[in-house]
Order: sequence, then structure tokens, then C-alpha cells
Amino acid sequence: MQLNASKTKEMILGPLAKFNPTLLSATVGTIDRVTSFKLDSVVGVYIDSTLSWATRVNSIIKKATSRLYFLRQLKRAGLSTSQLLHYHTAVIRPVLEYCVPVWHYALTKTQTDHLEAIQKRAIQIIFQSFTFLLGHLSKKNCAHFEESMKLCMDKL
Repeated sequence: MQLNASKTKEMILGPLAKFNPTLLSATVGTIDRVTSFKLDSVVGVYIDSTLSWATRVNSIIKKATSRLYFLRQLKRAGLSTSQLLHYHTAVIRPVLEYCVPVWHYALTKTQTDHLEAIQKRAIQIIFQSFTFLLGHLSKKNCAHFEESMKLCMDKL
């Protein structure tokens, strides 16, 4: 088996990264050193050398925000609340929840707040006439979107 140098990357984890060791080299060429990379274009999980998941969270926020734009467009087109909720469940929520057991434990408070802000924006778009519920939801400490949506649906 031959090593493909263009597809092979090196990432140094932990305190050894401070010493900046020499680059790896193989018979086919020098191996590139990276500080973060996407595991697979299909999987879409980013890992960085600090194992902070910041790259992953930023990627999630970017994807979810662009999909919220389409949710707004669907709302303007006159789709019903149940159809908007279906779009959210099928298109936006999978982005937010993909591989969550792997990376959620390591999120900072700021990263969690950014992800929660996306959920709140979705509630505002879907249940525009129920924006008063956002204050109610924060008072009840509804941290999960499912709880929030259930409360909104009960008010319908």
C-alpha cells in the first residue's frame, strides 16, 4: 500500500505542539501539518489541535443560520406553522444535533448560548405571534428545543 501525500495530514495534539517538531516526510513527499481538519466531507465533523470543537460549532452556526434564512422565506410564502415546524425538524435540527453526544460535553457557555440563540430564532420565525413565550420559556429554563416547541404547540 502506498501513502498518498496529498490526502495525508498531520495534526499534533497536546503539549508537544508547543515545540513545533519537524515535518513528517515520506518517500512520496512531505506531509502537511494542519491545526484543524474535517474528518470526511460526508461526516462533516471538524477536529482541531486544541480539541475545543470551536471549528465544529462555528460550522454548525453557519449552516443553521443559512437554513434559518430559508425558513423565513417559507414563512413569507405563507406556509402553515405545522409545515414550518416540519421544515425545521427535517432540515435545521439535524444540523444542530448531528454527533451531539461526541462534542456537546465540551462546549463553552458562549458556544452553548450561540446554539440556543439559533433555536430561539427558529421559535420566533415559526411562532411569530408567540414571541411573548420566549420570556416564559427562559423563566421555565426550557433548555431543549423540544420542550419549547411543545409549550408553543400547547398554546395553539
